[in-house]
Amino acid sequence: MQYISHYNSPLGDMLLAADNEGLTGLWFEGQKYYALHLDREHKEYESEFINRAKRWLDIYFSGKEPDFSVPLNPVGTEFQKEVWKILCRIPYGHTVTYGEIASRLAKERGVGHISPQAVGGAVGHNPISIIVPCHRVVGASGSLTGYAGGIDRKLKLLLLERADIKV
Repeated sequence: MQYISHYNSPLGDMLLAADNEGLTGLWFEGQKYYALHLDREHKEYESEFINRAKRWLDIYFSGKEPDFSVPLNPVGTEFQKEVWKILCRIPYGHTVTYGEIASRLAKERGVGHISPQAVGGAVGHNPISIIVPCHRVVGASGSLTGYAGGIDRKLKLLLLERADIKV
């Protein structure tokens, strides 16, 4: 059973989803892939994981780096989950490129090459916005590219973190 709740962020309303293992989704309303893996049958309920995620978001949107984690349980392929784990290691206020993630993943897997485009597809399907920081991934030249929640939100999130970005 999945549980849902809503959060009114400074960048728009968000939907949170969790199961009994952790947060399964966090989407801006109307974003690409909105509620993609949300169970057809779900219940509005402020679960432990949803409440923890809301506290995390409150701290984050106040301009501070949260000092605790939220248990996560995203639905995706093994490849996507590997990419999302790498996203979680990108430090607050920093950015990395799709190519850098592809190189890290290739090294972790012990293979010669992984396509940055494949990484981009996995990043784009991240179901847990902000907490799994896909907004910290930029193009090869440092340009702001692709964000399921919209480039304007990506820019605002990076500015909130005081990231060194090219606009």
